[in-house]
Amino acid sequence: MNLTLKIWRQKNANDKGKMVDYPISDVSPDMSFLEMLDVLNESLVEKGEEPVAFDHDCREGICGMCSLYINGEAHGPDRGVTTCQLHMRMFNDGDTIYIEPFRAKAFPVIKDLIVDRGAFDRIQHAGGFISVNTSGNTIDANAIPINKEDADTAFEAATCIGCGACVATCKNSSAMLFVGAKVSQFALLPQGKVEATDRVLNMVKQMDEEGFGNCTNTGACEVECPKGISLEHIARMNREYLTASLKG
Repeated sequence: MNLTLKIWRQKNANDKGKMVDYPISDVSPDMSFLEMLDVLNESLVEKGEEPVAFDHDCREGICGMCSLYINGEAHGPDRGVTTCQLHMRMFNDGDTIYIEPFRAKAFPVIKDLIVDRGAFDRIQHAGGFISVNTSGNTIDANAIPINKEDADTAFEAATCIGCGACVATCKNSSAMLFVGAKVSQFALLPQGKVEATDRVLNMVKQMDEEGFGNCTNTGACEVECPKGISLEHIARMNREYLTASLKG
């Protein structure tokens, strides 16, 4: 395939940035999207030009670092996949492909297509954990009976990889699907109930301080989420937050 790539280039957070056109030829439909960008960068290096900076790590749909906004969609036109799992057969010969970083106030651009998602880490640090008693009187978690439906739902929430697609696709740049998943995975388990009140209050407070918007109720976040995280987790987080607020 022969394609035209329109890629966002930005030297740093203070740079204005602009879209730059890059023609690319002989693209195999079997290439992954990131492999295609690798080929582009090899050609740029050979010509003495600066390669396009983009984030990636595992390339197995697990780490969430490869997040790109492709033709107006987080992770591109496929569903249930991250950018590294997107293949060029989703495009046609002669296509023009727009490639941008995730755009949100809380995700400032570091360079080109790389954004700083440290806001998610800070939300996690605020309460996305359980404190474990290591005094020698610990209880084997496998010895605690848990309803299978609750366990399955908790595991579903725990599949969130924190890629930020929910934020990128939301009109308000809301992080509520991410926070809802992180709250929900503990709210359903007995180990998470001890610190439930502080957890949800602290995580929501940090989410607001980071500059994320409120939920739009349009459901775009669930559609674009590569792991299919359900909107039900936002509802559960809201219930947990209301309960915690009344206790206070």
